[in-house]
Amino acid sequence: MAEQRMMHPTAASNLADILEKVLDKGIVIAGDIKIQIADIDLLTIKIRLLVASVDKAMEMGINWWQTDSFLSSKAKEAEIEKENTELKKRLGKLEEKIKSE
Repeated sequence: MAEQRMMHPTAASNLADILEKVLDKGIVIAGDIKIQIADIDLLTIKIRLLVASVDKAMEMGINWWQTDSFLSSKAKEAEIEKENTELKKRLGKLEEKIKSE
């Protein structure tokens, strides 16, 4: 009777190693699309894609997700606080204007 062995694919571990290296080092993909007619630029689209881990991105000074109110509750709170302060100032000016009339 022939012995059967379970085969383990190495592709998954290789893919995980590659992904770990890419996230650790970071990779940038860049491209430009330009539409011209008779040497007149009608449309230019610049595409930049950065793939990196959060730690690597922050090391490079990229942290836009921390200040985006749609992605960060702290940023949303700061945005609400700023709006609240501005509204209080406007309300104060309106109250002064009403009192002076």
